[in-house]
Amino acid sequence: MDVQSGKDERIELRVSAADKRIFRRAQKLSGDKSFSSFIVRVVKQHAEEIVAKNDRIIATEKDRNVFFDAVFGNSKPNQNLVEAAKRYKSKKA
Repeated sequence: MDVQSGKDERIELRVSAADKRIFRRAQKLSGDKSFSSFIVRVVKQHAEEIVAKNDRIIATEKDRNVFFDAVFGNSKPNQNLVEAAKRYKSKKA
């Protein structure tokens, strides 16, 4: 929505006659009162699913990178980890 003028944004697109017929049929079956509200609802729902899936993939990749950096990175263990390893080794011996 355009905040300054208070008018909704407009999207224009061309579709085949066959696509328009199926869209109209789906709109009637869905119970949406207008064709525009049907199109906006369906496209928005699908767009949100795509964005959510992408966000999960990015988060998963980020988590994977953090894990592999922690396991295979060149960082040295901190003092707590060194002391814990020493305690473990002394109890095992």
